Amino acid sequence: MKNQNLLGLSVSLLLVSCSQAPVESDTTAQSGSNEIAQLQQQIVKTNADIAFAVYEDALISANALLEKVEAFIAQPDEANLQAAKAAWLASREPYGQSEVYRFRNGPIDVLASDGTYGEEGDGPEGRLNAWPLGEAIIDYVAVEIDGSAGPENPATQLQGSLIANVDAYPEINKEVISQYFEHGEDERNVTTGYHAIEFLLWGQDLNADGSAAAIRDNTPGQRPVSDYLVKAGECTSGEVNVSEVVCQRRGDYLLAATQLLIDDLTLVVDAWHPETGSHYQTFTANTNSSLSKILESMGRLSFGELAGERINIALSTDSQEDEHSCFSDNTHRDIYLNALGVQNSYLNQYTRISGEQVTGPSFADLLNAVEKNDLATSLTDALSKTMQAAAVVDEKAKAGIPFDVLIQEGVNQPDIKAVITGLVAQTDIIEQAIQALSLSTGELRQDTEEDLSQ
Repeated sequence: MKNQNLLGLSVSLLLVSCSQAPVESDTTAQSGSNEIAQLQQQIVKTNADIAFAVYEDALISANALLEKVEAFIAQPDEANLQAAKAAWLASREPYGQSEVYRFRNGPIDVLASDGTYGEEGDGPEGRLNAWPLGEAIIDYVAVEIDGSAGPENPATQLQGSLIANVDAYPEINKEVISQYFEHGEDERNVTTGYHAIEFLLWGQDLNADGSAAAIRDNTPGQRPVSDYLVKAGECTSGEVNVSEVVCQRRGDYLLAATQLLIDDLTLVVDAWHPETGSHYQTFTANTNSSLSKILESMGRLSFGELAGERINIALSTDSQEDEHSCFSDNTHRDIYLNALGVQNSYLNQYTRISGEQVTGPSFADLLNAVEKNDLATSLTDALSKTMQAAAVVDEKAKAGIPFDVLIQEGVNQPDIKAVITGLVAQTDIIEQAIQALSLSTGELRQDTEEDLSQ
């Protein structure tokens, strides 16, 4: 009986000992799971903090632009015009890096002016950044292309431009130019945003058409200061003398468009505010959903919007009108900054216009944490290769060979194609990362019908 008790005790101890091993393993697994969950939350929060910083920088830059625009309108001279142009170029730097926050049902795409969240297209993105413009709805266009079927003259044309037709549009203000945005449901009727302001500062880029006998020159638009001189006999619309009322109204339009830019950016900044922003709170509270949205927006910007719509269309058609910042010849920066925004989202880093660094745990850290080290390295390298290719285009433009020259046959097309190749390659690996992290997203290649195989 005594021996039987000892045997029973030994068996009991053995069973207890054996049963403890899985419990200890579960605890370790739970600890690892908690660490990954915390890492995921930190990634989402850092992404939201960066989004706020980028949009706030865009708003700060837009207010700086407004100051220069007001100074130029008050005293239209060459120095003030150049200062306004420089401020516009500076304002594009943070905004270009913000485009990766599209394609995720965020404020930029769905936040209406009344503060309610609607559907894709209800947000201010179009009002801020739509292109190409049907310039003739805003102001005069060159005689040699007036009357064409191109983007300069939208299919739904008003009786004269908003600036020139004083009788039909006696006042030029924010309400009027907003009212005619996409007039007649024609997407070319772009009356607001960065590119309307760009057109009003630079005018059309009317250099050579790129035929074999005439390679385009490297200059942007050449709008004269006299287009803003509110003096009898001195006001012009290009090379044509017009009433000083037209110059007054052109200044009114430039001012109103800049003020609208600030209004729309303010909406987005407020929504992303870390303490009071409704979208910030929702985004940071839904970790898995937000991780999916971050990667989806990275892929969709890379493939469809940037590689397809912003680069390949202009390349395949050799079209200045289809380049993003066609009036200022700043398209090289659009490309570079959009690609940088994707890389920023992966690495979770951003350098503010003040020089302040906003950083935190990254997707590379997350992929390494789930033992997808090779995938983390592959995506890091792919993003770096794209940035190197974009830097070549950027540097050549700064050296006097802008995007509209680079897209011409027989010039430097391989440089442009290298950026497309890089964007397509990084999209492939973003798709692999989504699968490796067991996340669910929409189709990353849905935003273009362009054939990007090369």
